[in-house]
Amino acid sequence: MARGERLTRMVWERLRSPTADRRGSGESVAGSGMDRALTPPPAWRRYAPYAGGLVLLAGLGVWLLWGQGGDVYRVPVDQLTIAAVTEGPFEDFAAVQGAVAPFITDYLTADQGGTVKKVLVEDGAMVKAGQPLIELANAALALQEAAQEVDTSRQMSDLQNTELQLEQTSLQYQKDVLDIEYQVEKLKDQLGRDKVLNEGGAIAPATYLQELAQYDYELKLKDTTVASHAAEQKLHDQQLSQLRVTLARLNANLAAARASLDALTIRAPMDGQLTALDAEVGQTKAQGAVLGQVDSRDRFKLTAQVDEFYLSRTAPGQEALMTIDGRDYSARVAKVYPQVANGTFKVDLTFSGAAPAGIHNGQATDLKLELGGGTAKAVMLPNGSFYQDTGGNWVFVLAPDGRSASRRNVRLGRRNPQYVEVLDGLKPGERVIVSSYQAFEKMDRVEFEQSSGSSS
Repeated sequence: MARGERLTRMVWERLRSPTADRRGSGESVAGSGMDRALTPPPAWRRYAPYAGGLVLLAGLGVWLLWGQGGDVYRVPVDQLTIAAVTEGPFEDFAAVQGAVAPFITDYLTADQGGTVKKVLVEDGAMVKAGQPLIELANAALALQEAAQEVDTSRQMSDLQNTELQLEQTSLQYQKDVLDIEYQVEKLKDQLGRDKVLNEGGAIAPATYLQELAQYDYELKLKDTTVASHAAEQKLHDQQLSQLRVTLARLNANLAAARASLDALTIRAPMDGQLTALDAEVGQTKAQGAVLGQVDSRDRFKLTAQVDEFYLSRTAPGQEALMTIDGRDYSARVAKVYPQVANGTFKVDLTFSGAAPAGIHNGQATDLKLELGGGTAKAVMLPNGSFYQDTGGNWVFVLAPDGRSASRRNVRLGRRNPQYVEVLDGLKPGERVIVSSYQAFEKMDRVEFEQSSGSSS
């Protein structure tokens, strides 16, 4: 700004000098006592110096505003954080906070809706697999089970009656067949004797013919009885098959109804500790409602929320280091959940070896998640809020005199909590604004001012 003021002063002095020269020349001519009139100069000559000065001033203003880098933002330097680019060992890790969680969690879900009738245990109690925990009541399910029992009993009675009828029919058929066979054998013997008598003329021929007709009738009656019984047996077999299918379906429905009633008793799915119990006598619980959970008591894992920046570089098997009660432990990533929420994603980790003694659910611990890059020499810039504003694509770099900073495109790589790896655009020794750029994100230059509390 001082340079601009000097240039402005020089322009104005230049503009004033021709006028002063002309004024002095005119006075000397008037003082000479000569009566010769002077011819005034043309208008363009008189105003040309003024126009030239205005053009020069306008050009100077443009140079001052734009020649130094476009939009300028002025800020007290003590409101910024400035750091130097360095070169040294870069350690590839992410710092996250983990929480101890049970290795297995089984939720208590109401398979059938109902009203809480009894709560048999208290929250936090140790439970055994199959132990009843909560009893629900559901009148509709009870009525349904009773109706299924009635239908099943009626169908079973019909099946038994049909089977009894078939048994009786079979016995009657056997009796009828025996009677017919007896008559056939009796007539057969009679015909053998009467044939001799008929040939000897001892009996009338009509009597022999009548016995022969009766014999033929009994044979046909036997064939008809056997055929009728076969058809009736086939029909009864079909009826029995249908009844058995219906009975099986009714039994399945009855079993389902009884299972629904049994599901009203919520039982522990495994040995463990009952937590998050949400059931009080008289409450109505909808089907599928979660009433609590049972956590494994002797096995633990860690869960952690990791910045989404590291999602592509996090995989199962990576190691995480931690310190608990003054001792070092390690864990490995067991599962990565790719869903991102609020800028983070979730990972599960299992302890390498035995879990630390005395830990408990919900206990927090700081984790150092190794990302696989190891430690290598690199150009580094201290990490800061600027990264969230620029995405690591550009930064404000201080001028050599330290009075301002200009925007510069850069290429940054890996990050850890302390440093960002510089791949291109910065050299060791250069200084960069690493605090937030929100106030001047769209500016081209930042000029530093003294803070209001500093003396001039």
